[in-house]
Formats: sequence, structure tokens, C-alpha cells
Amino acid sequence: MKDFANQILQAAAIAITGHIHPDGDCIGSCLALRRYILDNYSSKQVDVYLEPIGSEFLFLDGASGILSECTEKKYDLCFVLDCSSEDRFTPFADIVKCAKTVICIDHHISNQGLGDFCKVDAKASATCEVLCQIFSFDKISTACASCLYTGIVHDTGVFKHSNTTKATMMYAGSLLEKGVDNAKIIDETFYQKSYVQNLVLGQALLNSRLTANGQIMFSSLSAEELEQYEASSADTNGIIDQLRSTKGVETAVFVYPLKEGGYKVSMRSNNKVDVAVIAQKFQGGGHIRAAGCTLYHTLEEIYQKIIPKIEEQL
Repeated sequence: MKDFANQILQAAAIAITGHIHPDGDCIGSCLALRRYILDNYSSKQVDVYLEPIGSEFLFLDGASGILSECTEKKYDLCFVLDCSSEDRFTPFADIVKCAKTVICIDHHISNQGLGDFCKVDAKASATCEVLCQIFSFDKISTACASCLYTGIVHDTGVFKHSNTTKATMMYAGSLLEKGVDNAKIIDETFYQKSYVQNLVLGQALLNSRLTANGQIMFSSLSAEELEQYEASSADTNGIIDQLRSTKGVETAVFVYPLKEGGYKVSMRSNNKVDVAVIAQKFQGGGHIRAAGCTLYHTLEEIYQKIIPKIEEQL
């Protein structure tokens, strides 16, 4: 925490980035840190770099100003959030490498100490929860609190995943006292889906198949199907959780194409399977119950590589 404050004080230009295909926690943590710095260190210049985010997050403070293209601008300090390795922030790797100082804040157990300074709490539900540990609560504005609450909501599945702890709930309660509109955040960013999102969810359900006596559910979307619905990768958010919530399913796997090539493999489990171990076998990472990786194979080859690993644990 001392290094956190000192490095901000010494820096004039600050960059913040997170992992590719940013989710609610990545978006929330990056925007929360931006707002916290601007609220308490007013002379600082802060830029956030992320791949395009879903429209449901655009109400968050600073979301409209997120930069999605790498620039040649040099920064005194760069924060890497919710990210455990360089391959996870590839589009903005040059910004990170050229920064004088890099601070990583994360909650992924696979993080081995990225950056010049690194704070990782694998027991925290979200990177936004780790930021709650770092920030002075009396200096958190409503706008900042809303970003933090969003990240915690998304990485806990609205406080129902096994990573939800007493500390998580206490932080969430303290953020509510800041004036956070929890109903808006939960409804509009977690439950509500656009028509296109519902279409791709329906297609993913039609494409799904069960194996291991109904304990594993595997589904995928092709590039042609995404193009048919005029959908982007952001429109696939929530599909993996819908698969996991299917009655009788212990582990769900969802695969979709990446614009830069290859396939994103997302895995979720309920009680028995450590999907982080499986993801790490394919140079991925994550948490015990939520993890992922990128593979450059056909959909059927991915099925043949991933499913046996899950069956071994079952």
C-alpha cells in the first residue's frame, strides 16, 4: 500500500490496462483505479487501455474514454489489473514494457509476480476486492464504488460462487453505503441481455452436447455463426454461466473464435473439478472454479483435448 501511494505520487502520466476480452471485474477494476487516482491525485493524467467493452458497462464512470488502440505514448507508471501473465495483455504489451514502473494487482493464483511491484490475493473474490484492500475507504467516491461493486458482482456471479467470503460481503456492504445503485448494476450488467446476446445464447444451447452421464456440457460458436447474428465476442458474455447452471452439470466448457485467430476456451465447474489445473496445462490460467485458455485447433480437436482432462478429475 505504501508503494502504491508513492509510485502514484512520483508519476505524472499513468496507464491502466487489463486482460484481453475484459469481463466485469477487469473493466470495473480498471475504471475504479482511474477514478480513485483522479479523485485523490488531481494533477495526474490517467489513461485506460482495454479491448472494446460491452455496451452494458458504458454507464460506469470513464467507460466512454477507454482507449482500444495501442499508442506510442510513454508512461511513468503502468498498472496491470486482473491479469497474471504478459500474453493476457498482448494488445497493449508495448505500453506496459515502455513504462518506467509497472504495478500488478490481481487475484489469480497463477500470477507468479508480474511487474516491479505486485499484489496478488488468491483468496479475494475479484481484483476489485483487492483494490478495496488497498484504497482508503474514506477516499472512495460513489463513482469509484460503483466500479468496484460491478467487478465483485461479476466475479462472484452475484455473490453465489464459492469465492464469495465474509470479507467479500463486508466490502460489498461498505460500497453500498457509498450510494451504489446495486439494482441497476446487477440487472443491467449481469442479467439483462440484448436481443443479439439472446440469439447467440440460443445458438450456443442448440450447439451444446452432454457427456460423462450429463456431468459435462460442451458448447461452441463458429465464426460464421457470430457473423450471422452480427455478434462480437462481447455478446458471448454469460453463456458459460448459463451452461454451468444446467441441472446435473458439474463442469461446462464454452468455445468461441477470436478475431486474432484461435479459440477462446472458457471453463466453469460447480463442486468437483479444478478447471485452473486444466487451463494451466494449455498455458492458460484462472481459478479453481473458473478458468480459461486459448487453443489453435479445430473445435473437435479442442473437445478431444479438454473433455478427457475433466473426466480424469470426475
